[in-house]
Formats: sequence, structure tokens, C-alpha cells
Amino acid sequence: MAQGTSIPYEKLAEIGGGAYGTVYKARDKVSGRFVALKSVRVQTDQNGLPVSTVREVALLRRLEQFDHPNVVRLMDVCATQRSEQETKVTLVFEHVDQDLKTYLENAPAAGLSPARVKDLMRQLLCGLAFLHSNRVMHRDLKPENILVTSQGQVKLADFGLARIFSCHMTLTPVVVTLWYRPPEVLLHSSYATPVDIWSTGCIFAEMFRRKPLFCGDSEVDQLGKILQVTGLPSEEEWPTEVTLSRSSFPSLSPCPITDFVPEINEKGAQLLLKMLAFDPAKRISALNALEDPYFQDEEILTQNSKS
Repeated sequence: MAQGTSIPYEKLAEIGGGAYGTVYKARDKVSGRFVALKSVRVQTDQNGLPVSTVREVALLRRLEQFDHPNVVRLMDVCATQRSEQETKVTLVFEHVDQDLKTYLENAPAAGLSPARVKDLMRQLLCGLAFLHSNRVMHRDLKPENILVTSQGQVKLADFGLARIFSCHMTLTPVVVTLWYRPPEVLLHSSYATPVDIWSTGCIFAEMFRRKPLFCGDSEVDQLGKILQVTGLPSEEEWPTEVTLSRSSFPSLSPCPITDFVPEINEKGAQLLLKMLAFDPAKRISALNALEDPYFQDEEILTQNSKS
């Protein structure tokens, strides 16, 4: 980690922010290329850096050696002493002009073409399969954390909540933005890599709808909205160690997913259902999703995935 009184980047505009820091578009003063700076202020009375920052740096350093085309590249880390009480840590990423949320908002009035949705999904699943093969859970997949280059290349970003998965780890109960949060997390049950598949399924539907699939205003409301679509699962599928009982919800039968995503074709609908399985053990993996018939029945756009 580089340390000093200044960093060799010129900030141009604020492009995002969150609980852990602000993101700026900047220019490298040496090369002239655009980069994205994620700045985090760290109080020195804390025991070192925030856990999320350490985790993000460690994960990205571990993954960058593979230079995967669908994962954002961490180019540099700088630490700047601001005062005796505060240090600013800056993560320097490759710059991408827009996230998927903006990309969908700027789509033509008729929406994205089926071929474009298929290409975006294939790239998203390629990035996710790579993370999961390295035992990394992203834990906060949503359109704002998926970048899309001007050439249409997808890059997973914002690893502030990511974890390396192990069988004996203690997991934070509140992860994943509410609208993309899977049932097992809403129920405060145990979870693993299938949390990312659920979020990806929600994003898959949103690519067609251009609005979120499940928009709850609390965990219970979110779960209720999910069950309106998936139906009430069997007693065997309901986690046993949770406080919220299955009887708290009406006995609903599943609705056709095409009622909610009418633009999706039959094979796409079947894949979406595999991703939105209530039981995480029955949810399709990213690797198996890439081999699904949905990706085999038509030619998909591939020119951008190799850029």
C-alpha cells in the first residue's frame, strides 16, 4: 500500500457513494488515463482500517492476478495521513462510465433486445462463476454494483461486503441490498454462495422489466412479495432454526413467472426459476447456469466479451 501526503490522481467528478466511502472519476496525472477513486476516511482510534476496506483490498489483490474480464481491476491503493486522528485510504480502480442501473435507464424505449440481455447475463454469470470458484461470495449484487463499459463488457464491482467462504465461518446476518436479498438471508438462516445466484436472478428479471422484481419495504414485506411469486414452500424447505414461522404467510401457489416478466422466452423463464428457487440447496450454480439451454438455443452477442 502506497503512503504519502498526496496521490498522483486528479479528481474530476463525484460519481457515487455509500456507507463506506465516496467514489470519484479521476485522471492519472502520469498516464492521463481515467480511473475511479474510492476514498475511505479511517479514524485512527479504530483498530486499523475498517474491516470492509481490508476485506475488499485483500480479495481484489488475490483476484487481480487472474485479470478476469468480468471483474473490475484494482490498480493501486494509497494511504494519506490527513491528521493525527484520521487517515484517508484510496482504492484506485479502472474507470467504467456506467453501471447496469444507468445502462437500463438509458436503454431504448422498447427495452434491451433478447440477445443483449443474454449477452449481459452470460458475462455476469462468467464473473460470478469465477468468484465462486475462488470461494468468494460477493454478497451485494445489484445493478449499481455491476459496471457496463461503452463496448458492452460487464464487470462486477464493489466488493466491500464480499467474503471468502469456508465451512466454519461466522456470517453477518444482514447482507445484500433488501430488494435483491434471498429468503435464507431474510429469515436470518445460514447462507453460502447461492445468495449471489438469487440476486443475479432478480437482476436477470430486471433486465427485461427495467424495474426491480421484488420491492419490499421491510424484511417481512420483502419475503411476502417473494412468496407471492414463488408460492409458499413446503415445510421441508422452510428453515428450522428461524424465528419467523411458515404459518405467518398465506398458503400461496406459485404464479407463472411470465406474469411478472412477460418479455422473457420459455428457456429464459426456466433458468430464472432455477435461480429463484426458495431452497438455496436447489438453486442452480453459476457454472451450471452458463450451460443452461437458455444460452444454447440462439446465437448470443460475443464480440464484446473478448475485449
